[in-house]
Amino acid sequence: TMASSEEPKAKKPKISAHEDSDCAPKTSPIKLSPNSLFGMGNPLLDICAVVDKDFLDKYTLKPNDQILAEDKHKALFDEIVNKFKAEYHAGGATQNSIKIAQWMIQEPHNVGTFFGCIGKDKFGEILKQKAEEAHIDAHYYEQDKEPTGSCAACVTGANRSLVANLAAANCYKKEKHLDLEENWKLVEKAKVYYIAGFFVTVSLESMLKVAKHASENNKLFCLNLSAPFICQFFKDHLMQLLPYVDVLFGNETEAAAFAKEQAFETKDIKEIAKKVQALPKINTKRQRIVVLTQGTDETVMALSFLSGLVREKTLDQCVRAAHYAANVIIRRLGCTFPEKPDFV
Repeated sequence: TMASSEEPKAKKPKISAHEDSDCAPKTSPIKLSPNSLFGMGNPLLDICAVVDKDFLDKYTLKPNDQILAEDKHKALFDEIVNKFKAEYHAGGATQNSIKIAQWMIQEPHNVGTFFGCIGKDKFGEILKQKAEEAHIDAHYYEQDKEPTGSCAACVTGANRSLVANLAAANCYKKEKHLDLEENWKLVEKAKVYYIAGFFVTVSLESMLKVAKHASENNKLFCLNLSAPFICQFFKDHLMQLLPYVDVLFGNETEAAAFAKEQAFETKDIKEIAKKVQALPKINTKRQRIVVLTQGTDETVMALSFLSGLVREKTLDQCVRAAHYAANVIIRRLGCTFPEKPDFV
């Protein structure tokens, strides 16, 4: 089993909810319009390969982790291509999530909008082409100082170690892209916003602008903790965003890192979910929902997928949709999927 740029081993569709699902929308399903779902993040080209333990050891990688590339990882990107059978796939955690939501929705096209920064190069052209093929409305800020970012997905057995070289993705600028009138209009069209925590290392000010817009207009703002290092080294950034977060996603290791940094003094995942839910929130019209995945174990606390949220489905339907999508994608290399979902 292989996957990259996000998420889990195949899941059991079990839900453990700790609050009444009063927060579940009661309205009948709405007709979806283009640009209802907005995502912003690091567009990366995934370089996926099955590697060996020696390769992990050489670059001091844990079998299952996600990190940002340092100087010592520079040679890794060439070596993984030259030494192992590598495949290229469009990636980036948020971009993948928007694509999967669009895949689950199918029609209309361009329900998902995505912003991020790429280089003017071959990798950038591949990302543009793949976004079009996935029927998402990608608007990249293109610059030529840095090449398009990439992510080495080093697979060993059921584990995968991700090493991201952000490059161009790190060059996203609020004033050069998000603030432009034609781009901000796309933000305003959205009803649901989803951004991975990874983006706090790039443009916290862009995230805050979008989060505040969502909160002021009673729209749904979703954030993913993304990785333990985000919870550890960018906790101040996360805590600036959290008052605006309606739905927080994370897995068990990220939840544990978050709990430790916030001095929650518990390792119990259900307790962590409750404590995160109780943290201060600006838009009191929506109760915060916390969704913690545990690989093959149950998803704690209800709700887990963007296609469902955009369609205003109940929380358990959202979790079922998430489990289904994860189960399909976990079996494939990269964030790829069949032509149509087989999900009712």
